[in-house]
Amino acid sequence: MKTLATIAGVLALALPFAAPADEAGKIEYMNHCAACHGESAVGDGPLAELMTVPVPDLTQVSAQNDGVFPMLEMIQVVDGRTGIRGHGYPMPVWGARFKSEVEGDIGAYASEIVVRGRILSLAYYLESIQAE
Repeated sequence: MKTLATIAGVLALALPFAAPADEAGKIEYMNHCAACHGESAVGDGPLAELMTVPVPDLTQVSAQNDGVFPMLEMIQVVDGRTGIRGHGYPMPVWGARFKSEVEGDIGAYASEIVVRGRILSLAYYLESIQAE
């Protein structure tokens, strides 16, 4: 019962600050992805030159998949806990990092909900920036 109250409390605190998923995803992207992938997501971030593999252009994901954005695959790549790698190794495992940020405060179950929301928002943002 305590877990339900904690989840309800977290959601109640978040509601006034809720943004559309792609806007929340943009914030996640700028905070966690832009250093490598670049602010415009074309693979030209300030850390890209330090990578041992080319940093992917994330605006071309749909174009490389017959015009369809592979939402589930993108979620799995960003989450990283399934072992699926979108490109060279090591890309940060954001699912584990996001979970470690909140698990001690809200518990394992609630933190998993938060992690999935953050990753889904990020995936929606990536879908929204696909080149036409």
